[in-house]
Amino acid sequence: MMRSELGYSTRENIYVQGRDLCGELLGHVDLGAMAFLQLTGRMPGANEARMFNALAITLVEHGITPSAIAARMTYAGAPEALQGAVAAGLAGLGTVFAGTSEGAARILRQALADPADTRSLDERAEAIVARSAAEGWQIPGMGHPIHRPVDPRTVRLFAIAEETGFKGRYVEMMLAIHRAMEKHKGRAITLNATGAMGALCCELGLPVEACRGIAVMARAIGLVGHILEEIRSPMAIELWQKVEHEVSVPPEQRGKAA
Repeated sequence: MMRSELGYSTRENIYVQGRDLCGELLGHVDLGAMAFLQLTGRMPGANEARMFNALAITLVEHGITPSAIAARMTYAGAPEALQGAVAAGLAGLGTVFAGTSEGAARILRQALADPADTRSLDERAEAIVARSAAEGWQIPGMGHPIHRPVDPRTVRLFAIAEETGFKGRYVEMMLAIHRAMEKHKGRAITLNATGAMGALCCELGLPVEACRGIAVMARAIGLVGHILEEIRSPMAIELWQKVEHEVSVPPEQRGKAA
């Protein structure tokens, strides 16, 4: 028999995770607490709610990124389907954009999975960095094209973690990996927001898949904002025309007005 425990409705009531939507939730909880309830099956405590909300807010807006461009372009072609435009933008959240928090969380969970491992956090971190270099893969959560050498979002998230009691072993493991990476590279490396988020999702006890889920939820809000701005102040058609001009005209004419 198929069954979902997430929600159901009767003639008079709607229930979400066993709670009366109209009687217990509407007007009583914010969107972050509702998201936490949906993901975990329970309401967050005050500190959990503050930390979770901070994680979600971090990824709402990122400017004219590939996901925002995809959403705007899709809306330009299908303005009758706002949801399709949002979906187009969300489809690009993966191992390069936003989804890196999931990869960071997986590495951290693996690094701290064995209670019999007697190595220090720094020793484990150095092994992770050495393995990534030998196998040719990039450690998620490291580096940023703009925020160098410090990502201000990481600083703020870890400060909130300190204030709420969530700056624990996973955060320390992430910081150890960051130190090992800088030592390996011989220069400053940014510990970016998705690296911090991966650690903090672990601290909250969320499944690693929820890391990307939080990114999807947050970015969906941001993309709706981009589409509303596209309606007020369109840029998608102009972007398309500029790209078409650059790639379609003879080389000697590129850069000139269309």
